[in-house]
Amino acid sequence: MNIAQFIISILIFFVLFFSIGFILNMLLRMTWVMAIIYPIVTIFIIDDIRFIQYFREPGSSFSALGEKLTNLVMVDVVILLSGLAGAIVSGIAIRVLRKKGYRMF
Repeated sequence: MNIAQFIISILIFFVLFFSIGFILNMLLRMTWVMAIIYPIVTIFIIDDIRFIQYFREPGSSFSALGEKLTNLVMVDVVILLSGLAGAIVSGIAIRVLRKKGYRMF
């Protein structure tokens, strides 16, 4: 991956999860909903095991997930952390807007 792809990926993940978090916060009126859901979304991005397998075969599923997490490259970790930062900043933005008196938030 070259540096341009890396920077664009960071921006895309930040904006994507900021936007999703902002919309979910407006609709559900729960400030930190996307920050709580983000680890589950990250697991779906990283792992290719179906969700039901975590309940049917938890031992092998979680060990495969742990193996995938330890094999992540630093570039992937930074990109995924930028998505988490976007989800957290969306919660902060909603909080600030609510304090400023915007009732729709």
